[in-house]
Amino acid sequence: MTHGNPTKLREPLAEIAACCSLPQALETMGERWSFMILRASFNGLHHFEEFLEELGIARNILSNRLTRLVESGILKRAPCVDDRRKIEYRLTDKGLDLLPTMIALRQWGEKWESGVPSNPVLVDERDRRPIQAISIRAHDGRVLTHHDLCWIDIADLNAGDGDDSDHDGVVKRIASI
Repeated sequence: MTHGNPTKLREPLAEIAACCSLPQALETMGERWSFMILRASFNGLHHFEEFLEELGIARNILSNRLTRLVESGILKRAPCVDDRRKIEYRLTDKGLDLLPTMIALRQWGEKWESGVPSNPVLVDERDRRPIQAISIRAHDGRVLTHHDLCWIDIADLNAGDGDDSDHDGVVKRIASI
């Protein structure tokens, strides 16, 4: 919670390309086919021919995207255990960490683009109930909206004494998210 009328602290947008992780992530994943390959990987596809058949992607584009995903460490390329002449592509930990992003994009598309829930529905395997919408959560589990967020300088991240004060104006409200 901030006190008074805080001044706005924004990300340094002019410097963003050089130091921000968002453009770097978009450079790695920011086009349709990479996400479609990633989605297919999450659905258990592992072989070039499977991707080719299921996605309807051109061979040269698939080859290029698989190479980029491997070079980025999202997929790993390895010989198949049962036929060492064949290659399979498996998600790495880095690739698995993209699952919440994939789900958030799907949910956003259902809400704002198609307007209808997708079928099949993604459920919790234990109780077979649909998962909740991906959300931003506070350290204590509260769901946050853009009104609840603010930027602080990284140097001041742990400078607090445990209270909700703005630490001499360091905390600034997010105005445009």
